[in-house]
Amino acid sequence: MTVYGYARVSTVQQATDGDSLETQRKQIQGYALSKGLDLPDGRVFVESGVSGSTNFEQRPEGGRLIELVAAGDVVIFSKLDRAFRNTRNALNVLHDLKERGVSVHFIDLGGDVTSNGIGQVVFTILSAFATFERERIATRIREVKQLRKSEGKFTGGRRAFGYKIVDGRKVPLDKEQSIIKEMRRKRTMGVSYRLIADWLREDKGIRMSHVAVKNVLDH
Repeated sequence: MTVYGYARVSTVQQATDGDSLETQRKQIQGYALSKGLDLPDGRVFVESGVSGSTNFEQRPEGGRLIELVAAGDVVIFSKLDRAFRNTRNALNVLHDLKERGVSVHFIDLGGDVTSNGIGQVVFTILSAFATFERERIATRIREVKQLRKSEGKFTGGRRAFGYKIVDGRKVPLDKEQSIIKEMRRKRTMGVSYRLIADWLREDKGIRMSHVAVKNVLDH
């Protein structure tokens, strides 16, 4: 039997003291010691700056751990959300490890979640909540971006044609705005998006797809 640990923080969370890599490492090794399990530093897999939205087996250290474990081995995590943020991925990995005879321990769930039915029920419920929390955060981010957009603020990505970014706000560029005005005029005359894109390239030296033309004129 070989015992392994797994710790992870995302880029944003690295500054959070309670979830730091060192804190997780100490929790995992303390738990192993309390169970009489031998877990040296070298067998704690550390995932630094990797998003929880990435499937476990697709992470550098997560994938290496999955390939390494064998029947009779034990894997210890400090918290459920250090391992998974997606219910389907959580249950798929758990099922795979259980089928291979690997015991999975989550300290925040009280121990081994692969040894009995109750542990699996708890795992399923909490992994569902982890997914819910991730979706809630994503919704909140979208709402903030929408608010910033409605206030004329830059929300990231490429600069929109016709504007420059000054102190986080979109400021109209006179030259490009005049081109947009001409694009609109052509469009009202029935000129297709594709022909407008051709006109931009040939007459103005601006490369823009017909889809991009439509997006500019729709906003």
